[in-house]
Amino acid sequence: MDKGDYPIVCAIALNSAFGDNPKFSHRLIDRLGSIEELFSLDRKSIEKIFGPYSRFPSALREQSLEEAWKQYRKLSAEGIQFVSIFDGAYPSLLKECPDAPLLLYVRSSTPLKEIFSDGNYLSIVGTRDMTDYGREWCQKIISSLPDTTSHTKGTRQPPAIVSGLARGVDITAHIAALDHGLRTIAVSPVGIDDIYPRHHISAAERISSSQGSAIITDYPPETIPYPSNFLRRNRIIAGMSQSTILVESRARGGGMMTSRLAAGYGRMVFALQGRIDDPHSQGCNQLIAENIAAPVVSMPSLVSQLYPGCESRRGENLSTAINAAFNNTNDTENAIQICNKIRAHRGIDIDRLCELSGMDFPSCSFIIGRLESIGVIQRDIVGCCSINAIFD
Repeated sequence: MDKGDYPIVCAIALNSAFGDNPKFSHRLIDRLGSIEELFSLDRKSIEKIFGPYSRFPSALREQSLEEAWKQYRKLSAEGIQFVSIFDGAYPSLLKECPDAPLLLYVRSSTPLKEIFSDGNYLSIVGTRDMTDYGREWCQKIISSLPDTTSHTKGTRQPPAIVSGLARGVDITAHIAALDHGLRTIAVSPVGIDDIYPRHHISAAERISSSQGSAIITDYPPETIPYPSNFLRRNRIIAGMSQSTILVESRARGGGMMTSRLAAGYGRMVFALQGRIDDPHSQGCNQLIAENIAAPVVSMPSLVSQLYPGCESRRGENLSTAINAAFNNTNDTENAIQICNKIRAHRGIDIDRLCELSGMDFPSCSFIIGRLESIGVIQRDIVGCCSINAIFD
């Protein structure tokens, strides 16, 4: 074993044994001075620390290091990177948390220092069963983030979007970030050798191959998605981010948990307020009522609170895009009318659009298809329409 690899191999071994209790690992290392010193103890010294009948000494045996070394070699050959809490590349805000993981496994085409050196992270979280309202505003928030943000030493690159790769808000945030040229960090609740959920494999591949983006986890390989894994995942999302935005959530859920963790770490929390009688907004409204989260009331206001002195990106002009697409023909007025109906009735389908606009189905269908082809509107798998978030 190369001497330079020894600290990381020790971290792999200790994380595999005590990953569910990082505070315990931190106390052990603080007591002995270094992680290498911990694994150099003889049996008598280990028993003196843990007691003769403890189950923990077995985790510090030579066999544990051998298994960690095999894991390190295998994953390194597959392009996986490792960063321990003792490395300069470790996320700086996460390191401040008392329960910060000892080790992170990283799948990315970008070197560690380029991924984590900036420290400018914004987590966006929420429910798996998001509504059209939540999807539209999740995309609008990300599309409005400034190109550069202020810093004590000048300006730095735009924020990286952090989320958990789950259905709903998480995957919407990741994809929107990439579509708008932003970095994104997906924190996984399983081992680095797997993707959860499995139907997000293509999105995960796009994330890990995009410059500055990554899939990360503190779970060893072959870890399956136990329910308890998600709390451990959520603390990383909250801990590494300067701010957290809850897009939609019921009264209980992972997004609520992440938001409360972020508040506990002393980070800024925002929530997208919704209707009082909408169960998808109960959690957001609750955090706002408890003064845990500030409400998202407009993009300029949100950006000014997140990044003082910076302005939100302006969206593209809807009328200009429609005029260019339809060359100011008779269809232009009909296209503007349809867009106005979609704005007023988010998630409307084509049959209802025909009814409200008074247009026949072929004409309405043609205009909808044209608007979708130029990116003005988007339709989900059942044909419900919404205006693309980039348009004012």
